Amino acid sequence: MKERYFEDLKIGDRFKSETYKVTEEQIVAFAREFDPQPFHIDRDIAATTMFGGIFASGWHTAAITMRLFVHALNFAEGAIGLGVDELRWPSAVKPGDFLQVETEIVDVRESRSKPRQGVIRIRNVTANQRGEIVQTMFASALVPRRTQ
Repeated sequence: MKERYFEDLKIGDRFKSETYKVTEEQIVAFAREFDPQPFHIDRDIAATTMFGGIFASGWHTAAITMRLFVHALNFAEGAIGLGVDELRWPSAVKPGDFLQVETEIVDVRESRSKPRQGVIRIRNVTANQRGEIVQTMFASALVPRRTQ
């Protein structure tokens, strides 16, 4: 896949990622390391929640979203995050879900302080195989420019 630069992007562009299968083993391993709450780790406790079983930490969903976003846009030299706004998890991610991210470019501008980079603002929507939205967010990032 070709690498993308700031000049390759315009407001309204949309990109869809590949899908990613989430397993119970991944959910538990991530939670043990980064969000060790019992309903992410223990089946019996998770069964008593409104979700009826193990479900992923929102932070795990965010990490998967990042992976899918990075692969889908394939920025030359990478993108440097400037911040995330309005991060939401409207539905839970469960074992066996397949996640996909759709990214929309909502703003582009040249960086005033870093002439070798541009600033983009994106909206990411992560959904499962049933079309249920599991995460939404707006973010800004520095991306490399092809020209200076």
